[in-house]
Amino acid sequence: MADSTASALSTAPNPADRPVYVIGGGPGGLAAAYALRARGIRAVVLEKSDAVGASWRRHYDRLHLHTTRRLSGLPGLGMPRRFGRWVSRDDVVRYLEKYAEHHQLEIVTGVEVSRVERSPDGTGWLLHATGGRQLTGAAVIVATGYNHTPRVPDWPGRDAWSGEFLHASRYRNAEPFAGRDVLVVGIGNTGAEIAVDLAEGGAKRVRLAVRTAPHILRRSTAGWASQYTGVLVRRLPVGLVDRMARPVTRLSVPDLSAYGLPRPEAGLYSRVTEGSIPVQDVGLVDAVRHGRVEIVAAVDSFEDGAVVLADGTRVTPDAVVAATGYTRALEDLVGHLGVLGPRGRPLVHGARTPSDAPGLYFTGFTNPISGMFRELALDAGKIARRIAGKAGPEVSRLPR
Repeated sequence: MADSTASALSTAPNPADRPVYVIGGGPGGLAAAYALRARGIRAVVLEKSDAVGASWRRHYDRLHLHTTRRLSGLPGLGMPRRFGRWVSRDDVVRYLEKYAEHHQLEIVTGVEVSRVERSPDGTGWLLHATGGRQLTGAAVIVATGYNHTPRVPDWPGRDAWSGEFLHASRYRNAEPFAGRDVLVVGIGNTGAEIAVDLAEGGAKRVRLAVRTAPHILRRSTAGWASQYTGVLVRRLPVGLVDRMARPVTRLSVPDLSAYGLPRPEAGLYSRVTEGSIPVQDVGLVDAVRHGRVEIVAAVDSFEDGAVVLADGTRVTPDAVVAATGYTRALEDLVGHLGVLGPRGRPLVHGARTPSDAPGLYFTGFTNPISGMFRELALDAGKIARRIAGKAGPEVSRLPR
């Protein structure tokens, strides 16, 4: 890995020798940097933390990829077989560190980009970064991550609640909650797995607050990973996939309606297109059926020391873990360029670039059914090909 100090950056680059700047040192940013390097184009990764894979380092201890090792490797370096089929959080971090080192990627840590705008001469991009630096690049790839900034709903009364409250981004393991009554809010993959972790880790009582029941899939059935199916149906019509998925889920996952988790009426792939990824079962089904995790209604407010649920029930947990998701937090960075949709997500991603912002690319801002790492790897190659195909003499090239 190249020099990781901010001094490695030039604040006044030669206009005829501009690198491609990659914002974010996670898997998407590293894959894009390698793909560009493989085509002889200099790419500089700007990472605001002090190491690559910062978001992965912050995840809870028991986390494993829900996608297989073989389909989760980034271009140019597969994941080691010793990591097993479902790669742990710590092994993902080790892999990202090795990936950057193996490919000799140029990474500058401790540099946060606050704003991206067109360069004064209109031929590139100007990045405003830590310490007043102004960096000029031939192109910019934004890879700051799907899970960027924790999102907590503005529940009435929460600020006055005296119990322990934390977003899932601060949850590490069940040890601090042993013997305690815990309410987990949100049944995405994170909320479901944290609830199971708490139940297995000694919490006295675990409740899981659910607003909309999700589709639940077995991570693997008879050795066939659900990701394989996701890859196969990725390009099929939504309605067709919905019809195909219905009997499969009914056969593989028991009906949990009696426990407060009815099967969703909307089709599985229809929900995916709306941004709702199925929950991969890593113990939730059994925990719910055996009463170790209780399903309750969504949180409505906090009042007089209690949490008020949408059905009017009042519960008094010792702690609340809000697995309520994240925002992309791209508004300050690129919002002024007209490249974001109404929910703050990029209007285009991958090799597509906004018509009014040529040379600006986004990767890692979708949550595909075929696996995030796999799609990041594919996007990296497509973006690199697009940039290389349009590269003019101003683009910084690597020495041959």
